[in-house]
Amino acid sequence: MTEPSPISTGLLGRCPACGRGAMFQGLLSVAPACSVCGQSFAGQDSGDGPVAFIILIVGFIVLGAALVVEVKYGWPVWLHLSAWLPLSFVLSVGLMRPLKGLLIALQYRHRREEHDG
Repeated sequence: MTEPSPISTGLLGRCPACGRGAMFQGLLSVAPACSVCGQSFAGQDSGDGPVAFIILIVGFIVLGAALVVEVKYGWPVWLHLSAWLPLSFVLSVGLMRPLKGLLIALQYRHRREEHDG
């Protein structure tokens, strides 16, 4: 049987071992084990990795868009705040789970001996 891709399983929040079970219980809590294959997720921690990537991605998108809008249309500050703060929040929360899943799946793939023991 071929191993599932860590990119697809991570972004979808699936078990990196079988690709079918859920990696998360709740929004960001990692499940104790896969409900399908029983792979333990104990010790799985993505740390601050997803947050670092989210800061870079969301910052690039929001700052780029804000600069273009400011130069082209000259919005007042209150309009910038009312547009870019909610967008920043939605993008940050929306990217957190897929990026956390991706980093955990990549850790599983590249540090397998720590998980199979």
